[in-house]
Amino acid sequence: MKSEIELLKEIVDGSDNIVFFGGAGVSTESNIPDFRSPGGLYSQKMDMPPERILSYSNFIARPESYYEFHRKRMAYLNDAKPNKAHLKLAELERAGKLKAVVTQNIDNLHQKAGSVNVIELHGSAFRNHCMICRKSYDVDFILSGTGVPYCECGGLIKPGVVMFEESLDNDTINKAVNYISQADVLIVGGTSLVVYPAAGFINYYRGNKLVFINKSETSYDEKADLLINDSIGEVLSRALS
Repeated sequence: MKSEIELLKEIVDGSDNIVFFGGAGVSTESNIPDFRSPGGLYSQKMDMPPERILSYSNFIARPESYYEFHRKRMAYLNDAKPNKAHLKLAELERAGKLKAVVTQNIDNLHQKAGSVNVIELHGSAFRNHCMICRKSYDVDFILSGTGVPYCECGGLIKPGVVMFEESLDNDTINKAVNYISQADVLIVGGTSLVVYPAAGFINYYRGNKLVFINKSETSYDEKADLLINDSIGEVLSRALS
């Protein structure tokens, strides 16, 4: 009987229309904590639930509260480097086999690894703008400061991430759905598939080569044609060597 790694290698070798859909678990191997696992950001002691801290209404009403948590959440970015998963996916794209990376992450690690067609469902911490004049500010400006960052025009600077209570960008949604629905192979990795609407995107996949690579179980596991419960970096590096 073929191993899971051999089966994944066969699937990848036989396709030039692969899409990858990933979440926070892709970046944990770059020492960026996820949200819901033990030791994740949601397990930390806080004055209010993370969903409320990171909501748009809290950002407007109490930006100091929002930015205190935002900086803690982003503090890992300066030292974070792409891991085996990011690098192997970029390699697949260069080989013409991977058509798109659809990510829930905001850490820019796919781009650092060399991936070009990255669809960021939840935006990016590397793009920030003034809410009045729209001037752009990079992540270093946010992380190096203290308190609430304001533009030189006096406007509040908003991180380029999708906050709770905000909708995903329609163009981004349509692009992600288009790639997923037309994919021959869909590889889903490093995501608990509990954050909507992003988690529901895999329902648009129409093929029969749905691969899940996660350390833990998800409520969608029964849909998988190949299920691998292991480190995504290790799995991809072994299957795509």
